Amino acid sequence: MMKLHWSPRSPYVRKVMIAAHEVGLQDRVDCVRTVVGGTKPHLELMTRNPLGKIPTLELEDGTVVYDSFVVIAYLDTLHAGPKLIPADGAAWLTALRRHALGNGMLDVALAALGERFRSAERQSEPHLALWRLKLRTCVDALEQEAEALARDKFDIGQLAIGVALAYLDFRFDSEKWHDGHPKLAAWHATFNARPSVVANPPVDDR
Repeated sequence: MMKLHWSPRSPYVRKVMIAAHEVGLQDRVDCVRTVVGGTKPHLELMTRNPLGKIPTLELEDGTVVYDSFVVIAYLDTLHAGPKLIPADGAAWLTALRRHALGNGMLDVALAALGERFRSAERQSEPHLALWRLKLRTCVDALEQEAEALARDKFDIGQLAIGVALAYLDFRFDSEKWHDGHPKLAAWHATFNARPSVVANPPVDDR
């Protein structure tokens, strides 16, 4: 068994869990609840991953793997089925670009969420406005790409984008990203219906 430092709230962990299901390796991953974030360091985790972040994957031989992209890339080497990371060519470049966009959206959303948790008088409205603008711009761009997302084979790029949009639903529902983006919303509904996605819902266990 591989040990995954895990939280049901983390969208980065969710990416890994969905990937594990997609490639049929979910039964080889032992999820260990690991609380990180805030100002209290997880000193035990930091002995394995100096960044003290999740997901962190520990292999049977003691090798430690992080971050989410590297974990997924490793899992992709352990199966003989269709790969989540295309081997080369235009599909490879498109998948990595889409992954960068989806992961970047998560980075922006997490920064905005952290700011929201600060007391009202300490929040930076210019930063919040900037982050909202970035997320809206990403969603606008994805609306233009939605038909290609629906047409292309499922890979790590679509996985990252699907998880990012789901995180907006989970934490920023008031932003209503679906409005004005019918093609993207339709594609995301198909993403949410995938068995691997249904099996790994985001859960707020604060």
